[in-house]
Amino acid sequence: KVVGVGPKAPVPAGATVVELGDATLLPGFMDAHTHLTVQPGPDWRKDIIDSFQRTIPEQTLDTLPWARVTLMAGFTTVRNLGAEDFIDVGLRNAIARGIVVGPRILAAASSLSSTGGHCDYGNSWRKGLMAHDASPGVADGPDALRARVRETLKYGADVIKVCATGGVMSFNAEPDAPQFTQAELDAVVDEAHAHRRKVAAHAHGAEGAKRAIRAGVDSVEHGTLLDDEALALMKRKGTWYVPTVLAFFGAKELADQGNLPPDTVLKLRTVDQRREQVLRKAIALGVRIALGTDSGVFAHGRNAEEFALLVQAGLPPAEALRAGTVNAAELLGVSDRLGTLEPGKLADVVAVPGNPLQDIRATQKVFFVMKEGVIHRNDAAPACPAAVP
Repeated sequence: KVVGVGPKAPVPAGATVVELGDATLLPGFMDAHTHLTVQPGPDWRKDIIDSFQRTIPEQTLDTLPWARVTLMAGFTTVRNLGAEDFIDVGLRNAIARGIVVGPRILAAASSLSSTGGHCDYGNSWRKGLMAHDASPGVADGPDALRARVRETLKYGADVIKVCATGGVMSFNAEPDAPQFTQAELDAVVDEAHAHRRKVAAHAHGAEGAKRAIRAGVDSVEHGTLLDDEALALMKRKGTWYVPTVLAFFGAKELADQGNLPPDTVLKLRTVDQRREQVLRKAIALGVRIALGTDSGVFAHGRNAEEFALLVQAGLPPAEALRAGTVNAAELLGVSDRLGTLEPGKLADVVAVPGNPLQDIRATQKVFFVMKEGVIHRNDAAPACPAAVP
């Protein structure tokens, strides 16, 4: 834990001194929207086939380098919003036990979806063809969704994710189409909050987002097509906005490489026409913003690029830094132990060269990472002397 901060902080006798030179120390970064159990390969068709051929243990082992590179980028805490077969729960536990190197994880396990919805990963597949007829998180009706919330929490989820609208990367409904009734979303949020768990709502379209906001979700993810009424409702209710800007840049890179299905490219272009306009309105209105990237839609380890994209959209550099530290900690419910550098909190510390308030892209040059007092990266440390035989 942190015992003191600043030039006048007492240094205990025998303490190890780490000299980092011209650097800025920051709390460990936080990403409120990741998918550590997936990453695109060079061919989206092959990715689909590989997902059917790889066993759950193999898929779990695939996550290890992705978790490690995320931590080395300075992200000591992430919220993993959706993973099948409880792989993210297992990864979270292995990291917590010190078996695997990676960020602290708040896991959502399977995302909740309506039948054929954005997070029903069996959609568009002929029944029984190499895929589940429906994903484990699929349910219809308030009572069935309450049961899904209970089941997901039973097996270790920290947070509930619900897919309130269509999406870009799935093969079915349009991004602006709502996929749950108001009663269904009310049931999901009521049940999760009764268990003292937060709810994150994937939502592009305004109507589905407004239903989720009225239900009391804690955050809206993506929000590319929000209208003025939805933003005003978020401001009034204090709903967090996680815009995942980097996801759209990463997806456009895949599209430029010919590595997205044609229908997905069309949907991507549709939401991208409105995305930045919505974010700028949210910033101007004072909607609470937390940093999230949707890492896993693109290669892991690039998370810090989101800071610069938030600044590009109009967020001041200091507020962008808060979005990935203080704000994210509040959204994730860990402000009592993380998010700031102050005595009594866990010693999650990153260092970047120079001053990120002058150049926010310094956050992409992390060279020191400490998590709970353990140094995982220190590029400034002198090389070890050669071993003497």
